[in-house]
Amino acid sequence: MVSDRLMRWAAVALLAPLCGCASLTYLGQAAHGEWQLLHARRPIARLVASPATPATLRTRLELVQDIRRFAVTDLGLPDNRSYRSYSDLHRSYVVWNVVATPQFSVLPLHWCFPVSGCVNYRGYFKERRARAFAAKLSAHGDDVQLYGVTAFSTLGHLPDPVLNTMLQYDDLDLAGTIFHELAHQLFYVPGDSEFDESFAMTVESQGLAHWLAARGRGGELAGYQRERRLQGEVDELMAQGRSQLASLYAMSLPVSIKRLRKQAILHQITDRIVALEQREHWRSSYDAWLARGLNNATLAAVATYADCVPGFERLLQDNHDELRAFYAAVRRVGKDPAARRALCASAPAPATTVRAAGTADAL
Repeated sequence: MVSDRLMRWAAVALLAPLCGCASLTYLGQAAHGEWQLLHARRPIARLVASPATPATLRTRLELVQDIRRFAVTDLGLPDNRSYRSYSDLHRSYVVWNVVATPQFSVLPLHWCFPVSGCVNYRGYFKERRARAFAAKLSAHGDDVQLYGVTAFSTLGHLPDPVLNTMLQYDDLDLAGTIFHELAHQLFYVPGDSEFDESFAMTVESQGLAHWLAARGRGGELAGYQRERRLQGEVDELMAQGRSQLASLYAMSLPVSIKRLRKQAILHQITDRIVALEQREHWRSSYDAWLARGLNNATLAAVATYADCVPGFERLLQDNHDELRAFYAAVRRVGKDPAARRALCASAPAPATTVRAAGTADAL
């Protein structure tokens, strides 16, 4: 199963003004997709109160209400209209993300918009459009990763609903998803996906720990902490592999030799992850990607959500694990590009390969 951490997408592209005929198709599909989400909304409180609501759905929505209240009262996350309504899209994913890198680079391509800044991925509300875009990038020679996304956020600009795609999670992943997306609404730096996603990941993990403790679910907390530790080890193995690949790509070698060594490193990463899984009698959330074969884009997608997390965890510790003080510190750091880079010091430098909003949009 693809990592739940990668099943989030801050849908900021639709907020950008139309910036040229070439981008009309992409922005149009984003606007239409968002309209569908909002049109399908039903107030959760009304659904819970209705005798016509199936019991299973009612139970899940009651859990959402508890999670949403906790997010405000205990975590200091935004008290707004988001995640107080429900939309059933009658499909398994809300959008499909495309991540891409050049053949010999570990840095993701960025696509830039006037309002939202640059982001490391492109999201499509229709799978066929995502696959067509991914195919064009592959034909260009890029490494590409495509995956379905179950959660969605407009960063608080619109009243985001809880989706049927989110309710397929277990309790922990559902709570984590809501905490994660609300963190984006609390603070977001346009053009810095690594900073934004790692901040949201830190809020997600801390929020879950607080929620489980407050609900007397300590046994689940221990299991969650083990899962998080092991997933962190996998992320570190991928980070080490990315570092090896970056060194390889900097060498002056024939293309054929680079390709052979690239594949050897990618196979080595896979072997190390599988060995960890076997040793711990545990399955990582990247198994589907491992089975298909890793590439630069896979590693870049993971890095967006993982590379800056250690820096945020140190910042949280510096603020005595007090979330509101942590948020204030994040705002200070977020306003200073040099401070953001220092916090994410273990991550590679930002990608310099930028593609405009309209590139390859005519699908």
